[in-house]
Amino acid sequence: MRLVSEARLLDVFSPELKKAATRNGVGDALVEIGEIDKNVLAASADVAGSVQLNLFADRYPDRFVQVGVAEQNLAAVSAGLAYCGKTVFIGAYAVFSPGRNWEQIRTTICYPKANVKIIGSHAGLNVGPDGATHQALEDIAITRCLPNLTVLSPCDYEEAKKAAYAAWKGAGPFYIRCTREKVPIFTTGQTPFEVGRMNLLNEGSDIGIVATGGCVYEALIAAEELEKEGISAAVANLHTISPIDSSGLERLAKECGTIITVEEHQINGGLGSAVCEALAETYPVRVRRLGVKMQFGESGTGSELLGKYGLDKEGIIKAAKEEMTLKK
Repeated sequence: MRLVSEARLLDVFSPELKKAATRNGVGDALVEIGEIDKNVLAASADVAGSVQLNLFADRYPDRFVQVGVAEQNLAAVSAGLAYCGKTVFIGAYAVFSPGRNWEQIRTTICYPKANVKIIGSHAGLNVGPDGATHQALEDIAITRCLPNLTVLSPCDYEEAKKAAYAAWKGAGPFYIRCTREKVPIFTTGQTPFEVGRMNLLNEGSDIGIVATGGCVYEALIAAEELEKEGISAAVANLHTISPIDSSGLERLAKECGTIITVEEHQINGGLGSAVCEALAETYPVRVRRLGVKMQFGESGTGSELLGKYGLDKEGIIKAAKEEMTLKK
């Protein structure tokens, strides 16, 4: 592999890599942010422990609001607090926020550019045994279409902390997509993170793999296996879905000619669609979208479900080989 030195990654193949859910990264960051900025508040819809806002609530109980099982109220109340000059982080399962309260997010948060930061936890397939009803596979589609909303999808614990800090420092609404299940921590505190700019993690010339969230690690492992078989695969971490890094994608497309996108999301409306839209206007190339093919998920472990839907390293390797055959 040709890992990009500026990415400051850990040894992605080390058995010593620690694992943590990205929701934990956001939760830990908010405790730190709350110490720095007394103007920061947090609120949840009866799932503070599940989305790790309990850490903030325990440390700063006078700055935490529990609205109960009422996600629409969660959005509206947080918007009101933001109108009063507060910075508000709200957290719930992604299927319910932004799923259930999309209109309130649209009208009371995004339209007036309220300083509300939305944490959507338990996104993607890694919810596992909770099954289809709790697997948010549509949240990227319904958030990236909203004006004024920055959409972040961190790949591991360290990047999730950076996403929380970026949301705190950034003006206006943010959506941070988080996992329930633990994923390998392979980035470091020195790994660059800039909203709106994707990170090239591995250089390559045959295939460009653009991944987001927990799929980034799978893409890196796949790239190593592909190199052993003579296929040079670049790997990019697209942690910012909106605004998308059109210029970075164009450079990758020019270098590789073919792009594969990988996401724990429906293939319609998600990362793959966003990449296709961006490249269609700058440098059209063939794009192979790996994701859930417009069906609901099911119960199972995270690794089992990634395998079933072709989003693990084996699925990525298979897709890359098929694309190389087409190129020939």
